Amino acid sequence: MIDHWNTDRVHRFRIEAASRELPTEEVEEWLKTVKPAVFWTYEGDGPVAARLGGDALLPEEAPTPTAPLVATIDCSLLPSDTGLPLPADGHLLFFAKPNISFGGSKDGIVRYIPAGTRTTARSADSWYGAYPSHDLRMAWSGSSTPNPDTYALAKWGDDLDEEEDDRVTQLAAEITHAWTSVGGHWPMWTFALGGNTTVLNYDPLKSAREDEPEDAEDWLLLATWRCAEEVKELDHGVMSWLIRRKDLATLRFDRAHICVDM
Repeated sequence: MIDHWNTDRVHRFRIEAASRELPTEEVEEWLKTVKPAVFWTYEGDGPVAARLGGDALLPEEAPTPTAPLVATIDCSLLPSDTGLPLPADGHLLFFAKPNISFGGSKDGIVRYIPAGTRTTARSADSWYGAYPSHDLRMAWSGSSTPNPDTYALAKWGDDLDEEEDDRVTQLAAEITHAWTSVGGHWPMWTFALGGNTTVLNYDPLKSAREDEPEDAEDWLLLATWRCAEEVKELDHGVMSWLIRRKDLATLRFDRAHICVDM
């Protein structure tokens, strides 16, 4: 999904792809998979709209978290083009344990706190300590491209012979390179809302669809955390929160799904 702010970039990309003699039909199919996203980093120049780690600010009657708080997002400071049906205000809280076995649909891994709610700081009931606390500044609100291998697999399947598999994977990589060459690459970021999945050993979105096939095509990526060296339990870990679009629109965060990989 490409929105208005990306029109010039898409135009330059099409020119670049044509100059490389990439198939026009394949280029247009690939463009349909580019998604809007919001990226945060410790060193961005945008507002402090998010915070990593620390204790969770929760209503007194809310259950105690069983996993440490990863991030708190101020929905009122989000740009309008996230591609997600998010609340206009209030806060989204993301929780996870730094363990690759911590996966699947779990109640409590995402919580929404409406604006004006009285809260107190709560630590998790978990032997994992709290994650280091950092302010996150918005680094970029823009486009998120698919992983070339994941895109090739989703489009052409895994029944190709080795030669054909190499060809389509290379084509996907060449299209991606044409996009990055005109300024469409992902920035360096720590936490993101929306966009395409970050794939290490497996695609989190595919995992969610296989685990819960009902309304499989409604699943979307809600958020991603690149844990980096600060999470000692994971080697270059990535945590991904996923949810069905209809559940996000109705704030059914008890139906959210999480994948932890490294």
